[in-house]
Amino acid sequence: MRLLSKIFGMRLVVQASGKQNSLISYSHLAHIHALCGTSVQFVQTGQHSYHLANQTVLPAVQEFCASQHIDCSYVQDSHLLKHFGLCVMDMDSTLIAIECIDEIADMVGIKPQIAAITERAMLGELDFSQSLRQRVALLKNLKESDLMRVLNERLTLNPGAKEWVEACKQNNITTLLISGGFIFFAERVKTMLGLDYAISNSLEIVDGLLTGNILGNIVDAQTKADELVKLRNKLGLTVAQTIAIGDGANDLKMMSAAGIGIAYHAKPIVQTQATYALNHTGLEGAIGLLTT
Repeated sequence: MRLLSKIFGMRLVVQASGKQNSLISYSHLAHIHALCGTSVQFVQTGQHSYHLANQTVLPAVQEFCASQHIDCSYVQDSHLLKHFGLCVMDMDSTLIAIECIDEIADMVGIKPQIAAITERAMLGELDFSQSLRQRVALLKNLKESDLMRVLNERLTLNPGAKEWVEACKQNNITTLLISGGFIFFAERVKTMLGLDYAISNSLEIVDGLLTGNILGNIVDAQTKADELVKLRNKLGLTVAQTIAIGDGANDLKMMSAAGIGIAYHAKPIVQTQATYALNHTGLEGAIGLLTT
């Protein structure tokens, strides 16, 4: 994970999902406490969230937590919800549990063709914009009602999404959803969660059918970072007052532009470059990270 600027002035935060394979028991806390060798006691900050003040990074603690499916983060004391003013979030596989284009493809029977293009992008043969345009081209002549079916039948929020957004509201944190997916879904997720802003790609639809084209410029990794900076400046905030949350490589630039980046059930490259990572909890884990 991204190196912290301080060695001291950190709290150890341990969290679990509460599911059978990710629990925090008294014995877990006792073992972690012994590894830390401290007289400070754990403070419970949520149903499955605890913190230990005034700690230094110990690989043995990190390794033990990983083996027990417990999220473990060393959080700077200055990183508290009340100190932030903007949170920018990815949508697919971050705020919601699906990748929208994959679900559209699966529903209409073209998932292998879409997957082949995605694989080429992962191999570096196509950049994100090329990949997205080629995949959207395969959606030509699909009905707008097919998108609505995905929305109604398959789109679900990730655990903790509502709780996290509510915590942002309570702390006067402006929220922006920015996605390399589609505004058709982003606007609806914005409404579901009560977000302040949503930016995403627009599918061209004529007479109820997709044309296979994208309107305007593609929302890519650089766009995500640029929009974060634009809104941050509009709100009169500093870099340190911004949070970015995502799961994929195209979220790294916006994470780098933010004061802190939170990797949510993310690819390994994202976890190593983010400030903090949540691998087991839902998005409510972001509350646990930034609460004392």
